[in-house]
Amino acid sequence: MKVFYDRDADRRVLSNKTIAVIGYGSQGRAHARNLHDSGVDVVVGLRAHSRSEAIAREDGLRFASVEEATAMADVVMLLVPDEEQPAVYLHSVGDRLRPNAYLAFAHGFAIHFGTVVPPKNANVFMVAPKSPGRLVRSEYEAGRGTPCLIAVHQDPSGNTRELAIAYAAAIGGGRAGILETTFKDETETDLFGEQAVLCGGVSALVTAGFETLVESGYAPEMAYFECLHELKLIVDLMHERGIGGMREGISNTAEYGDYTRGPRIVGEEVRKAMRTVLGEIQDGSFAREWVREHAAGSGGFDRFREAARSHPIEQVGERLRALMPWLAPQDDELKFRVC
Repeated sequence: MKVFYDRDADRRVLSNKTIAVIGYGSQGRAHARNLHDSGVDVVVGLRAHSRSEAIAREDGLRFASVEEATAMADVVMLLVPDEEQPAVYLHSVGDRLRPNAYLAFAHGFAIHFGTVVPPKNANVFMVAPKSPGRLVRSEYEAGRGTPCLIAVHQDPSGNTRELAIAYAAAIGGGRAGILETTFKDETETDLFGEQAVLCGGVSALVTAGFETLVESGYAPEMAYFECLHELKLIVDLMHERGIGGMREGISNTAEYGDYTRGPRIVGEEVRKAMRTVLGEIQDGSFAREWVREHAAGSGGFDRFREAARSHPIEQVGERLRALMPWLAPQDDELKFRVC
C-alpha cells in the first residue's frame, strides 16, 4: 500500500473551497474542528432543531441546514450513520450538489453496496481515520495524528486523489500516515474486523468467559475483573508493542497459557465461522440484512440492545466501575458514538 505524509499533501487544493461536514457526531465533530483549525473553510450541515446546533456554536463553527450546507459547498463530507445515509442523500444532498462537486465518505459502505449512487459528474472519495472521532481530535490537538485510509471512486475532475490526500492531512492524517486503498477493501475489512474481532468477537469472548467462571461458582466480581477489566491492560500492550511485545510484558505463566490454550479456544471451528462471516460481507448479505433491519424500524436491533443491557456482566460492571470514578467517561465522550 502507498503511504503519504504531510510532505506529500498539497494543501493549496483546499484553498478557496468550502467543505460541508454533514452530521456532527463522533467523526463529524472531529473532522469539522480539525479542518477549521487547519485553516479550511467549514460549514456543518445539521437537521432542523438538531441538538448539535448548540455544540457546533460552542465550538465556534458555522452551521446550516443539510440542504443549505450542501448547496454552498465544493466538498461535501457525509458523516451520518451508514443506515441513514441513503435517506439523507436522497432528500437533502443529491439534488443540491454543485456540478463537479466532491462527495466524500469516512466509510465505504454506501458506495460499495450501492445505497448511495452519486451522479457521474461528481468526484467521489473516502477519507477514513482509523480511530474513533474523539481520538482523531485529541491526537490532532496533541500535535500528532491518526492514520487515515483514502480511496477514489469517481474522478471526473482529475484531481480527486490529490484532494483526498490534502483533506486527510488537514484532519491530522499526514502526521501518522495516509494509506491508499479502495472502497471495496476498506468496507469489507472494516466490517469483518468489527464483527469477527473488535466488537462481535471480543464482546462474545468476554461474555462467554464471564459466564463460564460464574457458572463454575466463582464470584461475578472476580469474573468481571479477570475477563473484562484487565482486557485493557493487554490491549494497550498489543496496541503499543504488537502481539510479540505484549507477550514480553506478561508473566511466563500467562505467555505459556497463551501459546497452549489460546488455539484451543479460537480453533478451526471459529476460523470456519469467520470465513462464513467474511463471505456474508463480501456477497452483500450482511449489508442487505442491515438495510432491511433499519427499514423495518430496527425492532430486532433494539431487542439485541435490551438483552445485552440486562446481562449480569453489565450490572456487575456498573457496580465495580463506580468504585473507580477515574474510569468515568468525560461529558464529551458521552455525547457521541465512537463508530
